[in-house]
Amino acid sequence: MTTPHDAVRELLGAWALDALMPGDETAVARHLGECEHCAAEAARLRATVRHLDGPAAPGPPPDPDTDPGTHGLSLALRSRAPALRTAPHAAPYAAAVAGLKALLGELDEHGAWGTPVVHEWDVHDTVAHLIAADEPLARHVDRNGRVPAPPPAPSGPPPPWRVEWAARTREVILRERARTPAQTVATWRNQAAGLLSSRAAHDPELAARTVLLAGGRLPVADHFLARAFEAWVHARDIGTALDLPVPPPPAPHLWQLVRFAVRILGPALGPKAPPVALTVSGEGGETEWILGSGDDPVRAQLVLDPVDFCLLIGGRRTPDEVPRGTSGDEAAAENVLTRAASLSWL
Repeated sequence: MTTPHDAVRELLGAWALDALMPGDETAVARHLGECEHCAAEAARLRATVRHLDGPAAPGPPPDPDTDPGTHGLSLALRSRAPALRTAPHAAPYAAAVAGLKALLGELDEHGAWGTPVVHEWDVHDTVAHLIAADEPLARHVDRNGRVPAPPPAPSGPPPPWRVEWAARTREVILRERARTPAQTVATWRNQAAGLLSSRAAHDPELAARTVLLAGGRLPVADHFLARAFEAWVHARDIGTALDLPVPPPPAPHLWQLVRFAVRILGPALGPKAPPVALTVSGEGGETEWILGSGDDPVRAQLVLDPVDFCLLIGGRRTPDEVPRGTSGDEAAAENVLTRAASLSWL
């Protein structure tokens, strides 16, 4: 039987990350005032988080009257708490979560939760979708049973994963529409905090193990990159809807997403596709991959910017509109672009 003491101990990690559900904050604060052991453990966890976040940036905060870049989202992004430090494979997700938190912090000021975003979702729905999207990985890394089990599957053969994915999103969106945006954001934050505080986010050896989630058998590390990919793309969707600029991931994280996307794209093209030299060139460097058949000479050269390549994979650029450089067999290059765009699950 779980006691109130045990229940609060399970919440101390989320408390240290400022990611408690609104209803849990009062209970945890009351218990910490009464239990010296939990208060000491909470203080240790909070100190650890602050240490991992690193020292505060030196110097006084910028003056909004003299620095136009300090208004709105720009100020929020400058003043946000640093992303929790993790192993490199989870760092892009940690940064994407920190960025989305800063963006969502702007919404109360704009009163924009009902603004249409994408897929007939408003801002509130989009955050609800991220709860559903993160659930499979959160459930996999959760050792304490805090992530709810999915509803029982109907009898018969399982549906295609994209159908199941869409159905779970609909269920969570309908559930979250009955709650306030603040409650939905708290649920997303708490689940993201659980992911980032898990052993899998800090242990590269553990993250190297493969697991079948959301239709893909991939290393856990790649599933973290998929979560980063989705959090950034949907943050960008929200920013676009509200006319608030959302920057791309920092260059090191962006290139992790690029390499992840290429790892997915290569097998999707298959070994018999006309070989194409894909060059991704932009901030942070330039890298070339040969995609398709390894037995035939390269038929075409395709050059893409890293952000545009990620947006193509993420379904936010079409093959016709994505800026690119091509030479050689146009049909072979077009095949790569079309297959890349078809991979979007966002």
